[in-house]
Amino acid sequence: MVGFEIAAVPYNPDGWGPLDSSSNNAVLPNHPTNIPFAPFSRSDKLGRIADFTRNNQNPRNNRVNPNDSAFDFTGDDSFAADDDASFRLVDGKPPPRPKFGPKWRFNQNYHNNRNQLPQRRDEEVEAKKREAERDRARRDRLYNLNRSGGNNPRREAAVFKSSVDIQPEWNMLDQIPFSTFSKLSFSVPEPEDLLMCGGLEFYDRTYDRISPKNERRLERFKNRNFFKVTTTDDPVIRRLANEDKATVFATDSILSTLMCAPRSVYSWDIVIQRVGNKLFFDKRDGSQLDLLAVHETSQEPLPEAKDDINSAYSLSVEAAYINQNFSQQVLVREGGKVSFDEANPFASEGEEVASVGYRYRRWKLDNDMYLVARCEVQSVVEVNNTRSFLTLNALNEFDPKYSGVEWRRKLETQRGAVLATELKNNANKLAKWTAQSILASADMMKLGYVSRVHPRDHFNHVILAVVGYKPKEFATQINLNVSNMWGIVKSIVDLCMKLKEGKYVLVKDPIKPQVRIYEVPADAFENDYVEEPLPEDEQVQPPIENADGTESITEATNDVEDTEIKA
Repeated sequence: MVGFEIAAVPYNPDGWGPLDSSSNNAVLPNHPTNIPFAPFSRSDKLGRIADFTRNNQNPRNNRVNPNDSAFDFTGDDSFAADDDASFRLVDGKPPPRPKFGPKWRFNQNYHNNRNQLPQRRDEEVEAKKREAERDRARRDRLYNLNRSGGNNPRREAAVFKSSVDIQPEWNMLDQIPFSTFSKLSFSVPEPEDLLMCGGLEFYDRTYDRISPKNERRLERFKNRNFFKVTTTDDPVIRRLANEDKATVFATDSILSTLMCAPRSVYSWDIVIQRVGNKLFFDKRDGSQLDLLAVHETSQEPLPEAKDDINSAYSLSVEAAYINQNFSQQVLVREGGKVSFDEANPFASEGEEVASVGYRYRRWKLDNDMYLVARCEVQSVVEVNNTRSFLTLNALNEFDPKYSGVEWRRKLETQRGAVLATELKNNANKLAKWTAQSILASADMMKLGYVSRVHPRDHFNHVILAVVGYKPKEFATQINLNVSNMWGIVKSIVDLCMKLKEGKYVLVKDPIKPQVRIYEVPADAFENDYVEEPLPEDEQVQPPIENADGTESITEATNDVEDTEIKA
């Protein structure tokens, strides 16, 4: 039987570790002599125990370090050194730069500051940018050629066209840059209601739950009449003017155009009539103020061919009809109706009219200066036995390629991104709707998102969503300052009150961000957009002087029959 012998374990009375080999008590079998024990830390690498690449020679004085002799095993034949040629060190340095190609541009102060690296202009990146710009321009050119047959001018051709033809005999009196409007501020007290006319239908709250997944088809209301009557053609305003209720008269559409003038890009014009000590702000028949601009503040060019369904004019007409139909579809059918003091002043007896309420309101601009404006609301809602007025407007999507945001995919999950895109592309239109809601003191403004059934079908539309906002909160959200709005109106009124009696036109410059005031003949714009001659008893008569030598305001403000624009 083979026995198992336990080797003797030496005892070191002087400390830890094995006994010193120089002592007589060292009992270490097979232990090399004259080799000191070197304690190592646990963090030291094992390669240091047998370092075959270490050079024991001190490069400065060629002296051998005796402390390293314990680790020098190169002279021992028992250690077979591997062939160094079989090892390859991976080179981590960057590859050398070619002697040819992009040159180095050194700093002029290189000798003064040697720590500064030389600056290099990356010509390859610049070349790629230029190539990308050429490709983008080529794609835009081919896109416009395919859509308009090759005869399509650039977007600037339509944008830089005046809304009214400036005649040579017109005398320019003044021009006001928009930069001066941003510094204006004026506070007005709360307005008072002088009269309310028309009737309102109740809002259908089921439309608040519409989403792109349960969209509703936009209906057409051909039997309902919509009126866009200017200031001097309004019989109520003529009556209030004869009663000296105010000095300045306008409509909410005209006032909102003035208030939001700095945001406008397209040209527009407003006719100003000074009659006695009174001032009337009018619009021309067939003016652009009756339409709704689309993508006015967008950088994406629109087709300029007028017969193209995506041209600026075609889109504005389409947006106007969408707003009219939307404002009537979201109402409760066969429901109750709220009637006001007087009926619709522009409708004939028995005529079916749209749901609209006219609030004739008066603001105090100065100690002896008041402004009366006709403001519109489209619906009413009753909450806790309290009636709240609503304004109804609709944004329309015609082609997602222009906006870059597809409403059917983004409205449910990223509604804020959709609204931000519309604020960028239609900043002026949204600001005017907000200003009109504030003028009418509407409690809520409803914005509908209406899209085409197909991008190439501009007759059929669907309602994707309806969102409500409080006008003043929405004004703060879009950075619309109410005091600045009234400051613009007050400055223009003060300027016009210094003019002599006559007719003037305020035109937004088609190129520069400024407005110009022209003095025009008294019969200017009288024959514009007349489809058929009026009867003799309804034609415009010259001003009639009263016994005291003053002109009659009723006759001098173009006493004609009420003009209506039917959808």
